[in-house]
Amino acid sequence: MTTPTGYKLASYLSNRGFIVLFLGILLQAGCSNNDEKPAPRLSEQQYYESAQRAMDANNYLMAIEQLEQLESRYPFGQYAQQAKLDLIFVYFKSLDYDSASANADRFIRLYPDHPSVDYAYYLKGLSVYSIDRGILARFLPTSPSERDITPAKKAFDEFSRLIAKFPNSLYARDAQKRLIYLRNLLAQHEINVAKYYLERRAYLAAANRGRYVVENYQGTEIVAEGLATMVEAYRNLRLDDLADDAEANLAHNYPDYPELDGSGKLKIKRELRNDERSWINIITFGLLG
Repeated sequence: MTTPTGYKLASYLSNRGFIVLFLGILLQAGCSNNDEKPAPRLSEQQYYESAQRAMDANNYLMAIEQLEQLESRYPFGQYAQQAKLDLIFVYFKSLDYDSASANADRFIRLYPDHPSVDYAYYLKGLSVYSIDRGILARFLPTSPSERDITPAKKAFDEFSRLIAKFPNSLYARDAQKRLIYLRNLLAQHEINVAKYYLERRAYLAAANRGRYVVENYQGTEIVAEGLATMVEAYRNLRLDDLADDAEANLAHNYPDYPELDGSGKLKIKRELRNDERSWINIITFGLLG
């Protein structure tokens, strides 16, 4: 028979044994963790070569990791500048356009006289324009001119800056081609807005958009659309002198414009007399009523 004192002793020993066992497990786990050696620190060259192998294998996430490790551990090493330049590229290839643009800005700021700084300008232009090209933009059947045009404007500025600073750059020719595309895109966007105003019977706003295209996008095919917009808007505003001037300009410079008839007159699709418009439609420039 166990006495009360014996019972307490047995309970104490049992609890003590559990504690000892628990501490032993923790100690063993600690020893086990100590046995795991941390990843070895690579040399600067090893980090760079590892990043290059990852880039060659299109493993851009691994390349980013290796280049960032190189930057962190060897900020003033012989590969530091090249690592920063490579980071722009791998961020761009991994579709992280914001990071690519930010790293391009950083490189240009830190190394404005670097022999490859033109490449940073070029990649920045590509990155800025690609920012709005998300999953929906890639698959929805919409024209780039119908989406937010801000990235296109910024990209136009970046490519223009590249050509101005480095006219003999290896990337100048491609940048010039992209400028032509972007210029047409920006002009088409203005025409899309003008057509929207025509549909809303906001003829003054439509005429201003058309004139803006004619004045700022000479050399593009969209100028004909700008003149046609001016003709249609001015006709509806009963500003026939301005409409005649725009129509004559259109017929002279773009005689093959499809909406011109045999006598060089524009076929107006939307004709609306002022007395058919409500006062709300008039004071809101056609946006309401």
